[in-house]
Amino acid sequence: MSDLKFTIVTPSFNQAAHIEATIRSVLEQEYKPVEYIIIDGGSLDGSVDVIKKYEDNLAFWISEVDNGQTDALNKGFHHATGDIFAWINSDDTYEPGTFQAVAEFFDRNPDVGMVYGDAYFIDDQEKRIGTFPAAQTNYARLRAGYVHIPQQAAFFRAEIWNKVGPLDPDFYFAMDYDLWVRIAKVTKIVYLPGKFWANFRLHRQAKTISADDRCWPEMLKVHYRDGGSFFSSIVFKFYLRKLLAPLITWNRARNLK
Repeated sequence: MSDLKFTIVTPSFNQAAHIEATIRSVLEQEYKPVEYIIIDGGSLDGSVDVIKKYEDNLAFWISEVDNGQTDALNKGFHHATGDIFAWINSDDTYEPGTFQAVAEFFDRNPDVGMVYGDAYFIDDQEKRIGTFPAAQTNYARLRAGYVHIPQQAAFFRAEIWNKVGPLDPDFYFAMDYDLWVRIAKVTKIVYLPGKFWANFRLHRQAKTISADDRCWPEMLKVHYRDGGSFFSSIVFKFYLRKLLAPLITWNRARNLK
């Protein structure tokens, strides 16, 4: 039996409709120990009342005005004391048995700093409407724009965060991509196909639907910061994505109620 301790952080702002499902998906995992931290950005929609229902099972929570999701995550991980870190947004959920599977993997693979599985796309009614296009990636492929990591299903060792963290507060959307690049530069990352560990909720208020056009410019910022050239595949993908963005966003949104 693994004795690795998980720290899970949930950043949230005005997600009263979904946050209880998120909280329960963490607290109802059979695996223990789990340190659960919620950082709310001063919600006024009833989210705080939901959080208070579960506060006896939380290691830490706070509700105050912040500078957005990245700031909230950095606040949360500042309080983290676990061995394995992850974050789950307040409209996403974990699948049962996820933490046990992740702990067993890390116990068997001490040379791996980060592991990720698959994720379902779900809608407001919890209906599965697709699957995230996950695939094995690495530092070189990440730098080329081939991400393929569902953030909801990604877990990394605390020692890696201590080497490469915190998240860059200048990023609104691509802070996870930036982190994956930094992690992949210093350790092995592994994808486990067919291991569905999380659910990625698509709804009209989600950043993936409403602000997708901000992701790729931030990814390019990482690319150029790390010495990337204009004549590279990630730049080509950026311009192709920019051309196709309306179609991509429409395709994601068309299945939503």
